[in-house]
Amino acid sequence: MKKIIVNLCRLLLAVVFILSGFVKAVDPKGTQYKIEDYLQVWHLDGLLPEFVTLALSVGLSALEFCIGIFLLFAIRRRLTSKVAVIMMGVLTPLTLWLALADPISDCGCFGDALVLTNWQTFWKNAVLLVAAIMVAANPLQMFRFVSRARQWIVMNYTVLFILIIAGWSLYDLPQFDFRPYRIGTDLRTNWQRTMEGEDLPYAEFFLSRADDGEDITEQVLDDEGYTFLLVSPHLEQADDSQLDLINQVYEYAQDYGYPFYGMTASGQQAIAHWRDVTGAEYPFCQTDDITLKTICRSNPGLLLLKDGTIMRKWSHNLLPDEYELSEPLETSELGRLPEDSVVRRIVALLLWFVLPLALLTIADRLWAWTRWVRRKDTSKKRKQ
Repeated sequence: MKKIIVNLCRLLLAVVFILSGFVKAVDPKGTQYKIEDYLQVWHLDGLLPEFVTLALSVGLSALEFCIGIFLLFAIRRRLTSKVAVIMMGVLTPLTLWLALADPISDCGCFGDALVLTNWQTFWKNAVLLVAAIMVAANPLQMFRFVSRARQWIVMNYTVLFILIIAGWSLYDLPQFDFRPYRIGTDLRTNWQRTMEGEDLPYAEFFLSRADDGEDITEQVLDDEGYTFLLVSPHLEQADDSQLDLINQVYEYAQDYGYPFYGMTASGQQAIAHWRDVTGAEYPFCQTDDITLKTICRSNPGLLLLKDGTIMRKWSHNLLPDEYELSEPLETSELGRLPEDSVVRRIVALLLWFVLPLALLTIADRLWAWTRWVRRKDTSKKRKQ
């Protein structure tokens, strides 16, 4: 009975840690913003540079994911179970404080994939702490899926995989977008419903001309054609390595009559500096910076709207080039919703991570079984 309980606790911990680590790794910028929220609450904002908080974001996601996989495969059972207890021992009091003081509405445990209240998070962590203590008290009761001799393969592959996921999500955009501005969102309808009083997360979405303050939100969303939106929460911090491509997209929009707007929370001085540096001629609109960070995890990033619907998103590292912009959007692949669906990405994830580990587990168990059979046959022959 003890062995069954320990292994049920171990599987519960593994699932939660894997899910928590993975959703953080596919959106490291989002986790970075949450870390900065905590620092702000503790009056430590500005103490750590951005690259440090980003490194903490990637490191936390990798640690959680690795702990989950190591618990699942019972790798380094004593050490892994102790680390799980330490993490839950830190997180449980922290979430109790969050539940009592309520300085942040969402702890960010599962990113934007699953939003829990602070009290729900605390009780979840309390259960996990009990499970972690049970496992740490009986680590050798966890049965192995892979023999000790081949555990290094799982360990190295897990670390490499999660770091590649986080790195690619930083270079491009989150591979799984759980935010309310994902591709395919009917932004116009949702914004109108919000304006009519429905509780939807679009109340802070607005487009106000930087030069005269005119609100053009409805005008942009009601446009039945295509509209390009260059998203930069803060122009002072925007990456300027792809200025030529940005200007090229703007010229393409001008050639075919597509509106092109810059969206930023920066002031007039920063906008003027950006125009001096880049030669930008497109108009700028001011928007809430948190909303812009939610819309696109790249600074700058590019959005394509059609009839109020988000059709495409690009990071500044993967902007469309002259070959992709060789024809009107009405006849171009860029003017259609991408075929890369969530289902296809999940299948790719299964093929690249789950399948190799499953095959390794099967091969390892078969090898262990054949060794057991050989030893048994040898023992019989000696007795004879």
